[in-house]
Amino acid sequence: MFIDRKTELELLGQRYRSNQAELFVLYGRRRVGKTELLHAFCADKPHIFFIATLSSDSEQLATFSQQVYGFTHADVPSGFTFPSWEAALRALGELPGQPKPIIVLDEFTYLISGNKAIPSIMQKVWDETLKNTQIMIVLCGSYIGMMETEVLGYQAPLYGRRTASTLLRPMDLTSSALFFPSYSAEEKFITWAVVGGMPYYLRTFQDSQDVFANIRQHILDAQSGTLFNEPRLLLMEELREPRNYFSLLRAIAQGRTRLNEIAQGASIGDVTTVARYLDILQQMRLITRRAPATETQPEKSKKGIYNIDDHFLRFWFRYVHPNQSSLDLGLADAILQQRIEPDLDHFVATAFEEAAITFTGRLAQTGQLDFFPERIGGWWNRDAEIDVLAVNLSEKIALVGECKWTVHPVGTSVLDDLKKKVEVLTKDHEINKVQFAIFARNGFTPDLEDRAKSDGIRLFTIESFMDNN
Repeated sequence: MFIDRKTELELLGQRYRSNQAELFVLYGRRRVGKTELLHAFCADKPHIFFIATLSSDSEQLATFSQQVYGFTHADVPSGFTFPSWEAALRALGELPGQPKPIIVLDEFTYLISGNKAIPSIMQKVWDETLKNTQIMIVLCGSYIGMMETEVLGYQAPLYGRRTASTLLRPMDLTSSALFFPSYSAEEKFITWAVVGGMPYYLRTFQDSQDVFANIRQHILDAQSGTLFNEPRLLLMEELREPRNYFSLLRAIAQGRTRLNEIAQGASIGDVTTVARYLDILQQMRLITRRAPATETQPEKSKKGIYNIDDHFLRFWFRYVHPNQSSLDLGLADAILQQRIEPDLDHFVATAFEEAAITFTGRLAQTGQLDFFPERIGGWWNRDAEIDVLAVNLSEKIALVGECKWTVHPVGTSVLDDLKKKVEVLTKDHEINKVQFAIFARNGFTPDLEDRAKSDGIRLFTIESFMDNN
């Protein structure tokens, strides 16, 4: 079952319908659904779908050659291969142009690993032949750093040849919820907070059983859990020194978010060394460095903190990695009951704040705020912390929000506390007009609802996040 990805399919469709040759670059993390997206896109169109492997360069060339030959011939001679990659790529220019053929080179970074000349060969053939045809070539890869340097980078042979590119990101909350039609809104949200928006992880969970049963079966079971070793395999495949990155990610998952704290918690070197490792994790889109929304140069802010972007990695490094020995001994039930169940609400609260920030951005994009925010995020200093801040410092206007992942309806005391935090904010920054929003797991008390109506305070729930309108 293929779910959503409407925006990405439309972008691919636009390029396909053009009257020119297309060189489209699609990249993104493993498990994010690149291959499934391309299969869905190609399903009703003439195409060659070549998936590179770690086999030898000659074997890859032979496999690709047979697919190209088979595109226009009913039978492919046994052992057929073009004499070179240049010959194979030039043969693409001989394919029938109507309807436009699609050539997908999936796991393109594997081809480069086996033959570093391939980008240069492709650049030559594109410039001399393919750019003048009616063909669509899609280069797809999972190693984000390599794709950005070897394909998209300024020094790359193919620089300037691509006609479009996109980084495929994990699915958002609204799309992720579609995987679980039988779950309540709260269960959908908790599942997204645990496994994030990677389609492979989402498909692993089943809404025929509750969230904790899914966690027990698919994440904690050392023998048969599909996701038990997933982060370990991901990092060992993509990084040269996975042990050091494990230490960093565990430190962040445990709540050490500032550079000095992470360096102390990870114990893998000085701050400069740790910063270099963190930069690589950022390039892989596994972590993000955040700064208060009021910072005009967030990349230079001394208030910056690091967060694990991927929800499942965050969960795994918080609950699985530290309890590896116990889980290997078959103590999954004990870990679930003693470590995860009592703490999960605290864990999910972080995702709830992130969802509220994203939702506020959606409000701005759809014109549902009465000002244009320059930045949207959180805000903090030594005296106070605000979960959601959308601010336009030029116009001196802001929307501030408080998030409460609690089982009880939120009352007026939360609004009063938020107003005190705003006093701290306005001491540091000249903001003349402040609007208020409250985000709650389980609704609001009648008193707060009455006050919201009279004072123009916006109230949102989980259901608000999942509303496509």
